[in-house]
Amino acid sequence: MSELISKKREILRAAVALCIAAAMLFLSMNQSATVFAASGLEVVVLNSYSKTMKIGDECYLLAITSNGKKPSFSSSDSKVASVNTYGKITAKKPGTVKITAKIKNGEASCTVKVQKTKIQLNAKEIFLENGQSRRLKVSSSTGHPVTFKSSKKSVAAVDENGVITARKPGAAAITATVDKISASCKVTVKKPTVSISKRSVSLYRNKKIRLTVKSTSTSVPKWKSNKKSVAIVDQNGVVTAVKNGIAVITATVDGVSKSCEVTVRKPVVKFAESEIIMAKGETRKVNVSVSSGNKPLFSSSNTSIASVDEEGVITANEPGKAYIYAKEDGVKSRLQVIVK
Repeated sequence: MSELISKKREILRAAVALCIAAAMLFLSMNQSATVFAASGLEVVVLNSYSKTMKIGDECYLLAITSNGKKPSFSSSDSKVASVNTYGKITAKKPGTVKITAKIKNGEASCTVKVQKTKIQLNAKEIFLENGQSRRLKVSSSTGHPVTFKSSKKSVAAVDENGVITARKPGAAAITATVDKISASCKVTVKKPTVSISKRSVSLYRNKKIRLTVKSTSTSVPKWKSNKKSVAIVDQNGVVTAVKNGIAVITATVDGVSKSCEVTVRKPVVKFAESEIIMAKGETRKVNVSVSSGNKPLFSSSNTSIASVDEEGVITANEPGKAYIYAKEDGVKSRLQVIVK
């Protein structure tokens, strides 16, 4: 019913405007005619007395005046909606204002309501693994450009298209803003599931083994040894035994760690014989076994009696007694040599 009454009023106002326009035309054609204003008041008729606009919208307010002069336009709050000298209204922010067309002794106003922009996100909460990406889609009642911002870029970054990229476990808020109206989406970057190929391993000195990691994250594992004097590890997870003992190798992905205990075993070093007799000037290669497969380091207790080279070849130099040692990873075995 109220809509019908409003339409009737609009029709009536339009009819009045037409009548005034016709009267003004008639007066201009009949120069001898005289018009008297009963009270000195002038009339201003508008094409609209109420408008609903969206932020950024523009429209013209048309005014017809009884004196035929161009009215001046003004806004009760130009921060909400402004109007120029030609009656062009520009909606700026939510609120209600009056746009007034004024002449001397007469004016009329149009109530303009600027609607608050409505924003809708395709998700209010997003869960990601580190390295994953997802686009946050935004729709608004005005269709104006959207700006995106992350509350914590170290956790989740967002580009100008709303594509979110997870950087490390944690939580961040991604805010989309249109016409200074904002809506947010909570992004949680989950801690990854991490597993390591071996929980324990046994090696001899200089031996290598590669450990591998499976993870739900795309981040590269960071490797570390707690005792580099026993075992070291490179960036690819290749472990190298340095000397006998125990070390823990740890792989860390986005703050989640898994470890492998590395035992570097002591080798068994053993000569085939415990004693040999040699004549002065004689050479002989000793027979020694090392369980690690590594080459032992040879030495002599008295090189003037018997010397030995790096290949384990003994040379009898002078009559007497000496010991030949074979050493590997701190383990030493000896052979007695008697030179006659």
